[in-house]
Amino acid sequence: MIMEPNSKRPSTFISRMSNDSFISLFMVGVLVVIFGLACLIVPNFLTAKNIINILTNNWYIIILGIGVTFLLITGNFDMSVGGVIALSGVLSVYFVQGVNVSPNELANGLGMPYVIGLVAAMACATCIGAINAFFIAKLKVPSIIITLGTMMLARGIAQIVTHGAQRNSSLPDEFGILGNTFVPGTSVKISVLIMVVLVLGAFAYEKLTVPGRRIFLIGANPVAARLSGVKVGRQLAALFIISSLLASVTGVLLASEYMAGLSNRGTGYEFDALVVTLLGGVSIGGGFGSVVGMFVGAIILSVVTTAATGLLLSPHWQFILKAVVTFIAILAQRYALDRRRG
Repeated sequence: MIMEPNSKRPSTFISRMSNDSFISLFMVGVLVVIFGLACLIVPNFLTAKNIINILTNNWYIIILGIGVTFLLITGNFDMSVGGVIALSGVLSVYFVQGVNVSPNELANGLGMPYVIGLVAAMACATCIGAINAFFIAKLKVPSIIITLGTMMLARGIAQIVTHGAQRNSSLPDEFGILGNTFVPGTSVKISVLIMVVLVLGAFAYEKLTVPGRRIFLIGANPVAARLSGVKVGRQLAALFIISSLLASVTGVLLASEYMAGLSNRGTGYEFDALVVTLLGGVSIGGGFGSVVGMFVGAIILSVVTTAATGLLLSPHWQFILKAVVTFIAILAQRYALDRRRG
């Protein structure tokens, strides 16, 4: 009799958890299992350097995943983020390159001061989010159609600015500082620290603010949200602009890291961001998910990629392995939720 209440505590605790928290905890368990298997199968997998690489290699996908997560919870897609990365990176280089310093057109830019050039590049790239917001929130055009179009628009502008190649000369010395500076006493770059700050900020926004909670209401039932007084259009517009802003930050950081603006940078990143978001338990139908789940999904994908590299698998087999793990993880999520509801 004394042990009976204690024996029910675990199930009571789990039953009181929200579905978001339950799936996040479930995916942490999946991560532990995959990590354990990798340690057993891959030689020298459990090393400090390898663990740091797993946690830091996908910083750019995680930053993109923040915006994609919030939009997917509302039932919308943002497929333009890869193009925005290319656009912001190319513009950041073009804006700060010297004026008429070389006969080569790709070595000449606008000669803006470093900080002003970066801010202007991010502002221009974020305009892609404003275009998305106008068509989706105001004109009610499906998000996947508009964002695929603006993805091509952003990448097309980047290709015009670079003539389909890249800009990587006549840059000021300080251009590479942001992307190549390490946190003092560590091997972790400032880019990773920025990612951590953004994830913590997104988590606080999701859990502690009224607009953050309204995202879930919009995704679950936009009509009910509108009748409840939620300005759905304004909220969606803000989220699309934020998503493009995060992508522009990512593009500037990558351009700084590689000291170059490439028109094809970020190709496929929109799909990677979508994969880690779904892998983290965000519902493609809206109304369900979390930033924490997305972060766990990104780490799972990083573990799988690192393990595949350690096993010397070719890139083709790595794609297949990542696809299989993604399918299994998502099916496991559905099964766990169905069992919980049943």
